[in-house]
Amino acid sequence: MERGWVSLYFVTRLKSVMLHVHSNIRERPLEMPTFSLSDGNEMHYQVDDYTDPWATPETLLMLHGNAESGAVWFGWVPHLARRFRVVRPDLRGFGQSTPMPEDFPWTLDGIIDDYIALMDEVGADTFHLVGAKIGGTVARRFAARFPGRVTTLTLVGTPPPNRKNAALDPSEWVKYFEKEGGVEAWARDTMQKRLGNAFPKAGIEWWIGHMAKTARLSELGFMRHFIKWDISADMAKIQCPTLVMTTQGSALGSTAETEAWQQTIARSRLLVLPGDSYHVAASDADRCAEETLTFITEGHKAL
Repeated sequence: MERGWVSLYFVTRLKSVMLHVHSNIRERPLEMPTFSLSDGNEMHYQVDDYTDPWATPETLLMLHGNAESGAVWFGWVPHLARRFRVVRPDLRGFGQSTPMPEDFPWTLDGIIDDYIALMDEVGADTFHLVGAKIGGTVARRFAARFPGRVTTLTLVGTPPPNRKNAALDPSEWVKYFEKEGGVEAWARDTMQKRLGNAFPKAGIEWWIGHMAKTARLSELGFMRHFIKWDISADMAKIQCPTLVMTTQGSALGSTAETEAWQQTIARSRLLVLPGDSYHVAASDADRCAEETLTFITEGHKAL
């Protein structure tokens, strides 16, 4: 009888301790890692790894678009993190990374240097690379500069190598920001076109809210530079297997226009999805993630 009471005591005590620990886990915010860049600013990033603990997974680096953060890959992570160690950084100046001043001298190579330093930090000598929108511009230059490190390249709803024919004037964007109320107003005006007519209204509002968190000065400085970036000369230097995804009605370019630059990448193929969004990584996250998984694990072998 006495032993029974002792057992009951310890069981009750153990339940109490476990409940306390569980409560603390739920209430305590998860610590997100940061990495010190060469100039002392901080880059925030998240690592998702749900692979078997006895496995040594390959690394997959995901680069987000303008006025976003690594958090926007939420729809992709469940598909990929069981197979890969997924690294989702916030571009310097964006998300939870250190905001940049308006006069910061943005360059493509500077951004890539930040990401290479991060890959060194997490111990990834080689990795698969995924980029959406302007992240796809960075990713193409990245693959061209570091052919020995980028194993495969996936480009999702990304602009052409240059925007010489696009009616985009950075000075007009700056005037719009100053007059209309900054990132939130710009996001609200453009979100339907970004995500397409089929995207739910609640999702539209979430994306507006997410982009509205972008530091205003970071965005003002960034937009003055990225419109001018031209990676035309880098396309032929990309050696890794490459998957390009777009939609039939993308505002970033017709299917024919996208196919024209895609074919300048030697080992590449184009996948055109139905719809009219140009941010297909968001509007069709599940389909894009599954296509990426298939491409990395099997499809790239045919290229």
